[in-house]
Amino acid sequence: MKSTLYIGLAAAALTLTSCNGWLNEETPGTTTVEDYFTSGKTAELVVNAAYVPLAWEFNNTYFSEWYIGDIASDDALKGGQDVNDGADAYDIDNFKVNINNGILLDYYRAKFQGIGRCNLALSEVPQVDLDETLTAERRDCLMGEAYFMRAFYYFQLARVFGGVPLIDDVIDTSDRWQQPRATLEATYDHIIADLLEAEKVIWNKSRYEAKDLGRATRGAVLAMLCKVYLTRGDYANAYTWGKKFVDEQYGAEYSLCPVYTDNFTLAGENGPESVFEIQYMADPTSDYGEGFGFTRGTFSTILTRPRMSNLGGNKGWGFDHPTIDLYNEFEAGDSRREAAIGVPDAASQQEVEVMYLNTPYYNNKVSYSEGGTFPALDHATRSPFNYRLIRAADVLLLYAEAALETGHTSDAKWALEQVRARARANADASVANALPEFPGYRGYKDTTDDLRQAIRHERRVELAMEGHRWFDLVRWGIAAQVMDRDNGSYGKNESPEVREQMAAFIAGKHELFPIPAEEIGLNPMEQNPGY
Repeated sequence: MKSTLYIGLAAAALTLTSCNGWLNEETPGTTTVEDYFTSGKTAELVVNAAYVPLAWEFNNTYFSEWYIGDIASDDALKGGQDVNDGADAYDIDNFKVNINNGILLDYYRAKFQGIGRCNLALSEVPQVDLDETLTAERRDCLMGEAYFMRAFYYFQLARVFGGVPLIDDVIDTSDRWQQPRATLEATYDHIIADLLEAEKVIWNKSRYEAKDLGRATRGAVLAMLCKVYLTRGDYANAYTWGKKFVDEQYGAEYSLCPVYTDNFTLAGENGPESVFEIQYMADPTSDYGEGFGFTRGTFSTILTRPRMSNLGGNKGWGFDHPTIDLYNEFEAGDSRREAAIGVPDAASQQEVEVMYLNTPYYNNKVSYSEGGTFPALDHATRSPFNYRLIRAADVLLLYAEAALETGHTSDAKWALEQVRARARANADASVANALPEFPGYRGYKDTTDDLRQAIRHERRVELAMEGHRWFDLVRWGIAAQVMDRDNGSYGKNESPEVREQMAAFIAGKHELFPIPAEEIGLNPMEQNPGY
């Protein structure tokens, strides 16, 4: 008989909701796994539970996606009031992280909680009898969703920590709590195997009912296969799966929103460009500090709004502030700069902490401002704005990169132009010839190396402040070149006040973060180099 602990974890998650309501399901009181999985409806509920840790905002995990993807990079500073306001995030920002960092501990545990829920679903859903609520095809698709989610959680872990323990079944006895740490290669093998299983059975976005928008789809699986292979440096397979996304999904299931900013509005959630996003809803019943798992809305909105009181709406906490270096990366007339980077008026800037904000910029994509003002939130620390994890533009640029590195130059140029054409259509009309086609900008020539640089530039400006930049720098192998305090492009472009906070970047160490000490205490394993 399996422990009631594991069904309890799933049941707790099932009381949560998403903006579309497909997680808003109560679970009956049960004592065993066998008693619980008696109908098709429960099969869907346990897969729903596997999604929930994506949205958890307990302790510091509400920072996780952008606090690593943005502020560890040259795109953003920690922000906040002072050094001690989010001290663990300050350490991530400045390469001073140690093994007791609370953000990393919460991040690590949340992903393994998600993996455990996926394992429960993959173990039990195949045993559920078919009924009027569960067809064979739907059961297969649910399995595909669980495989996708497990791969997604492991991918998040691998990019932050490297190889991790691989657990692919329900651990129901204490003698199995300690598991060996796998190599990074073995971890990627596991991720890819799960995605290939998902690819066989998961549905296209168009096959889901409207109430189920936000679930993993075939398009998300293809996008992730392209991204994982690219991260691994396997350009041939990345190109194969990226091309499959382009040929099969782009235009049929997904397209670029004509108006770029529609990607970052409440009305634009789960829109034509959205491949996968975290689902949130306004939540008046939970609040900051309530702890583990009490999340239906997001705290990121109020966290990233500037620390100013006279802009209307809710005053922010001033985290995740764009850098001068990012601001200067945009070409003249590129309206994506205004979409990503907010600039308050001069009077408001007086309240900004100069130590962190050598510029007054703020993250416009997550703070959700409208025309320079900030609409009031029904519940300031639990706002309803979804977090976009994968957009079609992201996949096109991944495909462009894979195409270039495999000699398919025309495909690379085509994909790059898809993204630039939309930006051109949204450009400032007062700027003549804004955002021309490659190679007619930034001094580029029609060479392989310049096309590579153009694709990298486009990823930075297209996906600015969406949590991608740090991971791009690492997989390109240029994190040290860019982030070096004294000689890197980032250090040279920032103010002395910012530079003096930074520790020296150590190549071979800082590309990964340390395995949390508490986790090594529970499950002894080798620490990452340098920690």
